[in-house]
Amino acid sequence: MELLYKNINIHYTDSGKGNAIVLLHGFLENSTMWKELAPGWSRKYRIITIDLLGHGQTGCLGYVHTMEDMADAVHAVLHELRIRKAIFVGHSMGGYVSLAFAELYPDMVKGIVLQNSTSRADSDERKANRDRAIKAVKENYTAFVRMSIANLFSEGNRERLDAEIEAVKQEALKTPLQGIVAALEGMKARKDREVILHFAPYPVLLVLGRQDPVLNYEDSLGQAEGTPVKLITYPDGHMSHIENREGLQKDLTEFIKSC
Repeated sequence: MELLYKNINIHYTDSGKGNAIVLLHGFLENSTMWKELAPGWSRKYRIITIDLLGHGQTGCLGYVHTMEDMADAVHAVLHELRIRKAIFVGHSMGGYVSLAFAELYPDMVKGIVLQNSTSRADSDERKANRDRAIKAVKENYTAFVRMSIANLFSEGNRERLDAEIEAVKQEALKTPLQGIVAALEGMKARKDREVILHFAPYPVLLVLGRQDPVLNYEDSLGQAEGTPVKLITYPDGHMSHIENREGLQKDLTEFIKSC
């Protein structure tokens, strides 16, 4: 389905009936990342997947897509669907967008899952890495995308999941250069939203990978200290929906019930 928004099309899917669950993909991904998980949930819930700005079949708005820009686009879809309240499941960048949405539209949130994501802003080192990534993707788009995807998985899974990783790479290669750069700029500039973990009036689940090559596990644990956030740790990398699919589906289903 398509929604015309600020002269671009936003692509989304809407299936099932019941409480709404909004699934938000990560950087270099699109709504197809949920194809293994969404069908099971849609038997009990209303499942909405959205291609975020500059990803999948959604167009680019500009040269920087802030997390607030992406959250506003998500809001436009939910407004179109007349959804007043939803549970948000965000993978990586999708988690950043979920938190931005929660800040902008707090009354619409019933719960948040930060899957392989963080509430914290980029460190100076991470910002420098984003700048290097922007330069690298402009110099060699294909090499950057393929290497970026491989580096999301724990080393021990890269051979075992070779076919799945190749499929993720093929989807990632559909992301336009402008969409990649705009997202990198937006992630680099995003606000720290750790305060939401402390004071959210709804349940929050943090899903981490112990061998996540992108988000340091020990650093990520710190944001949950002294908060009511529920924490689930898997033994693998940044791609829990592939590396730990069965466990993730079970754990997210339990969390959704609790909301």
